[in-house]
Amino acid sequence: MSNVSILILTLNEEANLAECIDSCVWSDDIIVFDSLSEDSTVEIAKGKGARVIQRPFDNYAAQRNAALTTVQYKHPWVLMVDADERVSPELAAEIETSITSAGAEIALFRMRRKDFFFGKWLRRSSGYPSWFGRLVRLGRVRVEREINEEYIANGRVEHLKAHLHHFPFNKGIAYWFERHNKYSTLEAITKISMRNDRVMLRELFTRDPIDRRRMLKRLLYRVPLRPLIIFFYLYIVRLGILDGRAGYYFSRMRASYEMMIDLKVIEARRRQHNFAV
Repeated sequence: MSNVSILILTLNEEANLAECIDSCVWSDDIIVFDSLSEDSTVEIAKGKGARVIQRPFDNYAAQRNAALTTVQYKHPWVLMVDADERVSPELAAEIETSITSAGAEIALFRMRRKDFFFGKWLRRSSGYPSWFGRLVRLGRVRVEREINEEYIANGRVEHLKAHLHHFPFNKGIAYWFERHNKYSTLEAITKISMRNDRVMLRELFTRDPIDRRRMLKRLLYRVPLRPLIIFFYLYIVRLGILDGRAGYYFSRMRASYEMMIDLKVIEARRRQHNFAV
């Protein structure tokens, strides 16, 4: 396929990278932007014909911005894929059609993702559908927020129908908790910094799904018993119970992640006042 480069961010992704690259072979320009991996990630990437560029990791937004601004790409459009994601054939075909007909005013395409756990698509308990800005026109998009990044487009944003496939447990459940322990620290810092931000209720009803999600998160940051609410919402309201065993455990895990955030906020505030944790 012409006119699309692939960008894959990695850090010790030997368990995921080969299959990720295999799902992107329709592009003739695959770049692995590596955060100084210590496993065989780089060797796998080179063996698959990808270009490898390395940069020490500081945060997700800075890493993506660096990759978008310092790398020389063959094509004007870049699809950003995580190593634990796969580009479905349907998505690849839709990308080709969409960029071919895209006018100069379009800067970003968003897409949804299917999350898999125990071999099952978490259609309900994952909070699906969530939209991710991944297909960017070079020079027209910047990335903000250190965790759960937001993509700011200088131009129109469109939405694709096909999906990325996401396998967040390929490196094991222990790794999921390890990673989300780190994420929760960053989210706790964000929650503390946002405590005085206004909640604009009208944005809960905007047509933009990213704006709605951002304001809903800001509102939920102020709600007591948030972990219980998250579990109830995913497992009961969103019918995660129909996802079977995978839905139950994933809803519990998501609630535990919210609990880690809240506890770290309490810890930080107590330390500010020299109270024991």
